[in-house]
Amino acid sequence: MILKRWVLGELASNAYLLADEDSRVALVVDPGGDPSPIIDFIERNKFNLKYILNTHGHADHIAGNAAIKRRYEGAKILIHREDAPMLTSPALNLSVWLGSVIISPKADVYLNNGDLIELGNLKIEVIHTPGHTPGSVCFYVREAYLLFSGDTLFCRSVGRTDFPGSSWESLIDSIKNRLFKLPRLTKVYPGHGEETTIEEEIYGNPFLV
Repeated sequence: MILKRWVLGELASNAYLLADEDSRVALVVDPGGDPSPIIDFIERNKFNLKYILNTHGHADHIAGNAAIKRRYEGAKILIHREDAPMLTSPALNLSVWLGSVIISPKADVYLNNGDLIELGNLKIEVIHTPGHTPGSVCFYVREAYLLFSGDTLFCRSVGRTDFPGSSWESLIDSIKNRLFKLPRLTKVYPGHGEETTIEEEIYGNPFLV
């Protein structure tokens, strides 16, 4: 397994590339800015990009979708159905409030809780975690105890709930009753900031104690 992180865009969003080393197939999670370094990395390593995964539809997590899709036409965009309208609406994805117009291609696949995404020898489980947005999801690589948490769970913090469609109650429920049920050694790769673990957040996150 190969995992690479970039910090992209004005809001310093984490974008990730996950690849199966044997088959050389790869996916990108939340390309939220100029994706040139991601594309360069894919080219240098001769990966076959299969998927562009979005944990949710805010502009700082989808801004690079269009450029990556243009370069790798066969790569499919995956997002939860409830956030799919954000891809093509600068108002809904909040890019207009950042002084720009971000429009992503439409989703190729709508995600549901419990879906499995196969990437070579890896299987990525979709966990629906509404709260930050209605369609927020996290991606769990069970074999590696690895979670891409988007803007649901951060190191010692949680996602904002002051946006249209956000819900504090849903966010806390998602974290406590879905994410905190994962093995405690699970490493968490969030949408902003540094990595953490499920165990560290159970005992050390001030919003969840």
